Amino acid sequence: MSKVRDILAQNAFNLDAANTLDEKTSALVKSRLNNVGPTTMLFYQEPLHIVRGEGTWLYDSNGRQFLDVYNNVPSLGHCHPKVIEAVHDQMRNVNIHTRYLHETMHIYAEKLLGTMPESINRLVMTCTGTESNDLAMRLATTYTKKKGFIVSEAAYHGNSTAVTEVSPSAYKIQKLPDHVVTIPVAPININKDQIEEWFAQSVMDAIDKLEDRGYGCAALLIDTIFSSDGVYSDPKGFIKKGVDIVKSRGGLFIADEVQPGFGRTGESMWGFERHAVIPDIITMGKPMGNGYPVAGLASRLDLLESLSIEAGYFNTFGGSTVAAAAALAVLETIQEEGLIAKVNEVGGYLKNGLYQLQAQYPCISDVRGVGLFLGADVSKDGDVNAPDAERATAIMNTLRQNGVLLGGAGKYANTLKIRPPLCFNKSHADLFICKLEQAIKST
Repeated sequence: MSKVRDILAQNAFNLDAANTLDEKTSALVKSRLNNVGPTTMLFYQEPLHIVRGEGTWLYDSNGRQFLDVYNNVPSLGHCHPKVIEAVHDQMRNVNIHTRYLHETMHIYAEKLLGTMPESINRLVMTCTGTESNDLAMRLATTYTKKKGFIVSEAAYHGNSTAVTEVSPSAYKIQKLPDHVVTIPVAPININKDQIEEWFAQSVMDAIDKLEDRGYGCAALLIDTIFSSDGVYSDPKGFIKKGVDIVKSRGGLFIADEVQPGFGRTGESMWGFERHAVIPDIITMGKPMGNGYPVAGLASRLDLLESLSIEAGYFNTFGGSTVAAAAALAVLETIQEEGLIAKVNEVGGYLKNGLYQLQAQYPCISDVRGVGLFLGADVSKDGDVNAPDAERATAIMNTLRQNGVLLGGAGKYANTLKIRPPLCFNKSHADLFICKLEQAIKST
């Protein structure tokens, strides 16, 4: 049986190995461990000391450049000039919370809500995806008077107490709480012609379990590209029956768009649009401010009214004048530069390159995803049932040594997670495919 892996520890540097590094890097690692640890974490077998970024490139302290095929936080690209200018100009004037009127937040809310279904008519701004998902869970339990949640088996939705409970991939030793039931998404890799019915039945079974336990189903909470599970995007619409079942049983559908949102899928602004579903709640995070801590929750008026009657909500930094300026600059850039169409074109080109590698190298057992969010499984002898986490990690670290940064995902830590900034172009894709082939050959 394949070993389930801790996703947060995947491809992490072993802090006990600090003495094996060069003197400068070793000193930095020890300082971090002594001042920040033990919860601190670093990527790669040899940590990176990054000092600068531009577009799709990151630069270390020695001036070496790395092609970034991993970071979705600076969604437009590192240090995008429009975002820098917007933040700088606003910071020079005032940066204050939302208990004072300011036009930028109102302009942003109107434009952002204009990209969403008509029923989604209110925006609450927060600072992180964790805060957004925590608030979404509060909304769901308050509105439905139920306490149970359905999530995917390797989901990650954030790190507050409540949100960690619905983030099974973050667990090390604790067990899944009784009010949370998971759906094992990985089997859809095998049953491609039966995915829709399989997913719907899985949701129905999960609701039955929650009702038998006395919790009921408050919500189905999913990242609509199933990023942490290993990137599962197709076929289009496969989640719709499951979503409909949840709603018919009195629950809500929370679309976690922290990762698939803001044009990353290349076909639409939001990942849930590919499935022809309308969420009750949409949560957003990382890419929203291109590196500035901006996040949000969009929902219906009636849901937010139910919460405001009981407790209300205020976030000191959520929707601050500078946060709103950063978010508005990101949204306008996506629209002005036609990034969604570009992502669709470049993503298709990149995926075709991965298919070509799959045809040549059996260790690449599957290629999935859409736009600039792709996953490639690494398995032994091309057997999808024999995930090879060790080789996946070796490939990622070989790429790091050769100037390319890549992440990982999946229940068994064998999925190469390909998620570059949206400014990624075909020449970047060619370079990445070339470097990836070299890494496959040498591992």
